[in-house]
Amino acid sequence: MSGKAILPGISILISLFFYSCKQSDPIPPEETKGDLYFSGYYWNFKNSNETLAGPGPNFFASDSTNIWLDGDNQLHLKITKTNNRWYCSELISTRVFGYGTYIFTTSSDLTTLNEKIIFGLFTWDDHSFQTQANSEVDIEFSRWNVANDSLLLTTSVQPVWFDNAAPYPERTRKPKMQASMLKHTCTSMFKWTPDLITWETYEGSDYPGTNKLASWSFDKSNLPRTKTEGGRTSDPIVIPAPSDSTNVRFNLWLLNGQAPSDNKEPEVVIKSFRFIPL
Repeated sequence: MSGKAILPGISILISLFFYSCKQSDPIPPEETKGDLYFSGYYWNFKNSNETLAGPGPNFFASDSTNIWLDGDNQLHLKITKTNNRWYCSELISTRVFGYGTYIFTTSSDLTTLNEKIIFGLFTWDDHSFQTQANSEVDIEFSRWNVANDSLLLTTSVQPVWFDNAAPYPERTRKPKMQASMLKHTCTSMFKWTPDLITWETYEGSDYPGTNKLASWSFDKSNLPRTKTEGGRTSDPIVIPAPSDSTNVRFNLWLLNGQAPSDNKEPEVVIKSFRFIPL
């Protein structure tokens, strides 16, 4: 594929978040190899070429047509259209993650995303729905189907019940920020602890950066909430905890599985990702 350097074994976590010349962290001996190696970690493609899957629901392409590394080892995620079907992209870490600081740097213009597009970094656990609402903490960039929305950043901690008329508004935030700053390289993070989650976004590649664009925090003084999904209801929780199979995911997907209103194939670039254990 022209212009796309597909390097075996490169996934989503480069220490470049801080210094572009710094080498990747060593591969933990217990880590499973995956489809891609980037920023010091292995990752697998989400494979749902023929079956609709969440989020969306959407089809997710499981090859380098939608996910690849360029010559600078930057990660590209793309939504493509083939035979009148749209294919989204998602990468799943092979390593288990827990409490700590999650940092990722983007190097593409996020203000060009169509209102149907969601670009996210989040933690997830298929096995912790009942007790921890899938152990999910989110950073997302989207207009959420409002074409003129200038608040493109959303930070959330599950449970967030989006289908409810009052979707636990205390658990999600769209901070006011200068949207034009998202045209350039920016670094977003969240620090996940048992009692407090904090989110920050900075201009540029450094964390902490000198120009903070947005911030928010959520602590245990909030009400416990339940998550309802697929006919199940979770236990009430305030701050979810990581489990023994919690992973990190990057995705680019279509809201409610609807095609982009401009009919264009969107693409985002992730420069690096870093995790600092608590």
